[in-house]
Amino acid sequence: MTLTELRYIVTLAHCQHFGQAAERCHVSQPTLSIAVKKLESELGVELFERTKSSVRATPTGERVIAQANRVLDAAAAIKDIASEGHDQLNQPLQVGAIFTIGPYLFPHFIPKLQAAAPQMPLVIEEGYTATLRKRLRNGEVDVIVVALPFHEPDVVVQPLYSEPFVVLLPAQHPLASCAALTPEQLAGENLLLLGQGHCFRDQILETLPELAPNPAALETGIHTMTEGSSLETLRHMVASGLGVTILPQSAALNESYRSGELVTRPFDDSSGRIPQRTTALAWRASFPRHRAIDALRNAILATDLAKQLGGQP
Repeated sequence: MTLTELRYIVTLAHCQHFGQAAERCHVSQPTLSIAVKKLESELGVELFERTKSSVRATPTGERVIAQANRVLDAAAAIKDIASEGHDQLNQPLQVGAIFTIGPYLFPHFIPKLQAAAPQMPLVIEEGYTATLRKRLRNGEVDVIVVALPFHEPDVVVQPLYSEPFVVLLPAQHPLASCAALTPEQLAGENLLLLGQGHCFRDQILETLPELAPNPAALETGIHTMTEGSSLETLRHMVASGLGVTILPQSAALNESYRSGELVTRPFDDSSGRIPQRTTALAWRASFPRHRAIDALRNAILATDLAKQLGGQP
């Protein structure tokens, strides 16, 4: 068993295609295929289920691949330790963020990170929490920005800042005359939420159970719920008069939400229960470039956005 073979199976699990995996590993397809078969023979178990149209890891293969990722991380750490004085800030850093955080955080911290680590190329992407979780575990991204709670074995999670939820509604809406709103006031509105798979949708319904769809209410038309694909889509839907929505405050601070057609209102805090979420960094405990993580965290906390939302020191 070699590190090269482990890298082959990790890449193959990601690409799910021998040709694409071979190209990414800079070897011929037969070379990669033979190496994978050799490793399977050595281990005495099938790591991949092969069909004419796809290649997928078997249940045992998924466990082996997860361990292979940890071994590759450890090998990278050994190289860093052996290279005394090696600069951890001159290699690419791959950062992922969930859809409801990335667009509103990236523009703030990227300039600060580039100023602090100008030799460190930054690769960014957005995705669902479940997708980013898998890509982090497989070593396809180095660090992700998610909303708590987030639990994953062998992953370090560090809170960054908390932000309240606010209500977005048309400026001419009757509720716009209120300084703050209660969940009960929204119960009769057409509530626009993100679709299934977005954790922000789940957070709203968990922290504001009063707004969860009630089958009986839906039948009488008292309360309806409409779904959108992104917060920007929901903004346009609100501007079109289709209903109201709930946003994280970081999104509400975006210039596109400050038109004269739309207003935001906080939730009434008289009950002592303000719906909110906490944004956090998550990275594999075995990830060797601690200075890169520190640079990213410091860049985020140095933004006006994080300061305004009360970032963790």
